[in-house]
Amino acid sequence: MIRGAHHVAISTPDMDRLLGFYRDLIGFREVMHAEWPVGTGQVDQVLGLKDSSARQVMLQLGNICIEMFEFKSPDPEPKNPEYPVCNHGHTHICFDVVDIDVEYERLVKAGIRFHAPPQDFGAIKATYGRDPDGNVFELQELLDRDDPMQLEVLQTEV
Repeated sequence: MIRGAHHVAISTPDMDRLLGFYRDLIGFREVMHAEWPVGTGQVDQVLGLKDSSARQVMLQLGNICIEMFEFKSPDPEPKNPEYPVCNHGHTHICFDVVDIDVEYERLVKAGIRFHAPPQDFGAIKATYGRDPDGNVFELQELLDRDDPMQLEVLQTEV
């Protein structure tokens, strides 16, 4: 039985820089960190890599975790930090917020780049931004507290 989503994963060239964003600025807390050396066959099998080694951190906030990897080997190919969200594959991670305008201004003041200010679509306000590696994230505020998409953890916080 699949119970739900647990985490998304990001490979980064600079773990400390990305921790500064997701942990220190967004508010995730670190729940696990590890490293593995080249020759850890079991990890290579799971990842489908040969001779991998990396630093790994798991962050948690509310109902989701973000797992981050900084690979030392094999040499990763750099990602285009301006990739369009219409490209195939994962496009973004969405953060549900209580006051999108306040969060948007806080992040802009911290130097985070957004595609546009929050837009009001009626039942939802949303905008896309980019983390320091260029990965796209969304800020969303569901304006109706009875919206079926409201997260349970947020409904109990009132």
